[in-house]
Amino acid sequence: MTDGLILCLDSGNSRLKWGVHAGGDWLEQGAAGHDDAAALPALLARWPQIRRVLLANVAGAAVAARLRQCLGALAARLEEIRSSAACAGVSSHYQQPERLGVDRWCALIGARARTTAPCLVVMAGTATTIDSLDSDGNFPGGLILPGSDLMRRALASDTADLPLADGNWQATPRCTEDAIASGILEAQIGAIERAFSRLASPGASCLLSGGNAAALRPHLTIPCLEVANLPLEGLRQIARQGQPS
Repeated sequence: MTDGLILCLDSGNSRLKWGVHAGGDWLEQGAAGHDDAAALPALLARWPQIRRVLLANVAGAAVAARLRQCLGALAARLEEIRSSAACAGVSSHYQQPERLGVDRWCALIGARARTTAPCLVVMAGTATTIDSLDSDGNFPGGLILPGSDLMRRALASDTADLPLADGNWQATPRCTEDAIASGILEAQIGAIERAFSRLASPGASCLLSGGNAAALRPHLTIPCLEVANLPLEGLRQIARQGQPS
């Protein structure tokens, strides 16, 4: 299982996530901040048999250039994935499919590999994205809102008297910190559950991924499954089936 390994890289706004596989199960998964210069070289040292590298990057050109530098000779084998009109069983109905965030695109493909039932695909990270898939793999569109941490920082930086709150969710908050934490969580959950109600399909479920997924999951009242590194799952499917030219 160590010949011709494939490295999948999900370069998000805050972190780099990776997975190594040989077409089957993951052999290793991990994550590091973009400022951790040693993480990728250390990974390559552990897996010298890597032959392909797939990258989904939403962190910008400077981060992509640093990743290429860290890959060394493997940079020549880097396949930078782009969003498209159709791939791996998913059809995009975005007005301009190529402008859909590639992390969202890969998450949709990863979700389709897990279920053919209608589903809501939620990535809860720096931003929260809420996308839907029907039973035929059609992606009609979705929502983007600030993630929980962005909401908290916005209140602290753009208001005179509100702190950078470290409160807890309460049904009826009785202090400012809890009021902020509860309001932010209710906003996230409310957006997810409203989007889910529009699926209006028996057997539909929500696939939830991202760094804030664990904080949201206990409060959702809809059928929901937390899936680690859903964009990496999409990259694995693209590696198997190929990216449209």
